[in-house]
Amino acid sequence: MLNVSGITVRLGGRTILDGATAALPPKSRVGLIGRNGAGKSTLLRVIIGDLAPDDGRVDMPRGARLGYVAQEAPAGSITPIETVLAADVERAALLHEAETCTDMHHLGEIHERLMAIDAHAAPARAARILVGLGFDEAMQNAPMDSFSGGWRMRVALGALLFSEPDLLLLDEPSNHLDLEATLWLESFLRSYRGTILVVSHERDLLNNVVDHILHLEAGKTTLYSGGYDAFERQRAERQAQLAAARAQQLAQRAKLQDYIARNSARASTAKQAQSRAKALARMQPIAAMAEDPTLSFDFPSPPELRPPLMTLDKAAVGYGDRTILSNLDLRLDPDDRIALLGRNGNGKTTLARLLAGQLETRGGGVFKSGKLTVGYFTQYQVEELDRDDTPLEHLSRLMPAAKPSQVRAQLGRFGFAGDKALTKVGKLSGGERARLALALITRDAPHLLILDEPTNHLDVDAREALVQALNDYGGAVVVVSHDRHMLEMTADRLLLVDGGSVREFDGSLNDYTDFVLGKNQPKSEGQKGSGKKDRQAAAKAREATKALREAAAAAEADVTRLATRRAAIDRALFDPGSADPADAKRTASELMRLHGETSRALEAAEARWLEASEAVEAAT
Repeated sequence: MLNVSGITVRLGGRTILDGATAALPPKSRVGLIGRNGAGKSTLLRVIIGDLAPDDGRVDMPRGARLGYVAQEAPAGSITPIETVLAADVERAALLHEAETCTDMHHLGEIHERLMAIDAHAAPARAARILVGLGFDEAMQNAPMDSFSGGWRMRVALGALLFSEPDLLLLDEPSNHLDLEATLWLESFLRSYRGTILVVSHERDLLNNVVDHILHLEAGKTTLYSGGYDAFERQRAERQAQLAAARAQQLAQRAKLQDYIARNSARASTAKQAQSRAKALARMQPIAAMAEDPTLSFDFPSPPELRPPLMTLDKAAVGYGDRTILSNLDLRLDPDDRIALLGRNGNGKTTLARLLAGQLETRGGGVFKSGKLTVGYFTQYQVEELDRDDTPLEHLSRLMPAAKPSQVRAQLGRFGFAGDKALTKVGKLSGGERARLALALITRDAPHLLILDEPTNHLDVDAREALVQALNDYGGAVVVVSHDRHMLEMTADRLLLVDGGSVREFDGSLNDYTDFVLGKNQPKSEGQKGSGKKDRQAAAKAREATKALREAAAAAEADVTRLATRRAAIDRALFDPGSADPADAKRTASELMRLHGETSRALEAAEARWLEASEAVEAAT
């Protein structure tokens, strides 16, 4: 469906894409992933023709329609439903022509074509898409100018989905969506009939929707089959093979260097030493897997406080003359891990601001521990950072009494060590600015962290690092996020913000997914069980499963490494010409001994992997 051949792009003297090549099968659903700044959006711009590459070409079948969301969100007096319907250009043109056509024969042809493309069902289909993206009937018929930029981008996404292009390009489509709309989008994309190429850092979307992963790293692309979990397994195998090959090469280089050092001065061996020096010079070094300091998150744990941290008693909150939430009864303890669920506009941010102390109650009471400190993260903080200041300057202003070493230590917890702390914010990536905002709000080791969409600018690996940091954090956490994987790994309590109030959601995130997609209904009072106990048990099970999964992954890496080593020994035994020079020098008896030792170690590793895998399966 799409062939990308040798795409090279250089911007500002820096090579972004370096011979990127990939062939996307027809009807495939491909997730394009890579670290922040790897060049994913650049590759999309090349595919849509918005950026001419320095080298290479992009090929698609003749007549295939390509669709993507434009950078400019629709605006004006036009309504969302009108905007989405207008995306079907052929239908809009036919309807306009039918209004002015006087030739009855041609008018009949127009109506035949309208029937063929099911034009009369289009308004209902457009409305279903908008409902899935969070627009009720009144919102669908309001002018676009009445919506924020995020809501207008939802309309743009809806228009793209409605147009049903043969190749659908999506760049972080869930960034403007809440959890509920993200769940709907996943369901929609799973049944999409065309080819999809989606840039996303949503682990669940990459597992539930895509059937291939296109990994962009160091300017080059590699296509993997399966979803994100399958990609991680395959990448781990490649990394193990790379590590084994590098260790082997380093040993070979050391032996060559030792021989050259010992024999260069002798006339009898100088020629051999010179030959080995040439071989050493021709040897291309295998690079080690680079450690990425941007994956650093380390929240300082607060001093202990007696529970509860905060209690809401029949509290109400709102803006101006309007009450958003009322009759709030809620208790927060030091070990709570809470996810706020509910569609955008229902009051999740309002509740978060009340808990953070940014809003006062207009009825009822809020009772807090006298020493309670709160860290509150929002996307606005990321956007409001001074682009001309450095991370060190930002934090130094907020910690005027702290020693420079203490300021540096706090920045180091979030990956801003050394010169990185002196980089101007304007030159930081979106993920780095998000990490800086997190460093700023946690400078005083707060007892309660409130995070409103903390993953928007983070890639998959950085999100995983954030999950680990939250699980290690010693305080309470309240999180709003459309990243289901993050919620599953961190939250033990689910609070549904809906209908002007807040209640416990008695069930798992899977239950909530079914509820949102219309497969289920909330449990009645008579059906409710011990939801909190179930979620606490599930949280413990997740923690136990995490350790088991790590053990399984370590054993699997050992299996890959040992299998690679045994294959190398086999080459030395049966095809010495293609073997590693160090193995080629060994005697047959030495190789047979090594073969036996490696085989036994491989059997033990396989047994560990099987045992750990069975334990994971049993635990889940």
